[in-house]
Amino acid sequence: MGSETIELRKPVAEDGMALFDLVERCQPLDTNSSYCNLLQCSHFADTGVAATLANQLVGFVSGYIKPNEADVWFVWQVAVGAEARGCGLAKRMLQSVLSRPALQQVQYLETTITPDNEASWALFTSLAKTLNAPMEKSVLFEQQQHFKGRHKTEYLVRIGPFPPSAE
Repeated sequence: MGSETIELRKPVAEDGMALFDLVERCQPLDTNSSYCNLLQCSHFADTGVAATLANQLVGFVSGYIKPNEADVWFVWQVAVGAEARGCGLAKRMLQSVLSRPALQQVQYLETTITPDNEASWALFTSLAKTLNAPMEKSVLFEQQQHFKGRHKTEYLVRIGPFPPSAE
């Protein structure tokens, strides 16, 4: 399957339950409540993207502009179903959101990644190279201090500032 058959669009509230189901299928992603997914698909539609194949949700990026930091897009979650893996969909979804007029003020992308999530490390390292932007990492939420040992340390990954676009 080629990525050209996958449509990227802004999410709508009706995607909420499909997003819940997609994340459930995409281990090791943390599932959120279905209500949270509805909010991601409605309140945060301008900073998220839904990827569909034959009217089925096969990929999703959720994120938001950080409060008090209008130049930072925080990527909450990237989910790609097994049926859509291997065609660069995750990177394509991230780039599609970054190219939106609503994000023209964004100079940095931030996300968090656990140490063992090799796919996410590879994705965001590749994205930083594509964007020709530096990437830094630091501990944001530590396993013992913040999660009481019940979740792995989350590293903050910061990509940017983005170089000026050549127009």
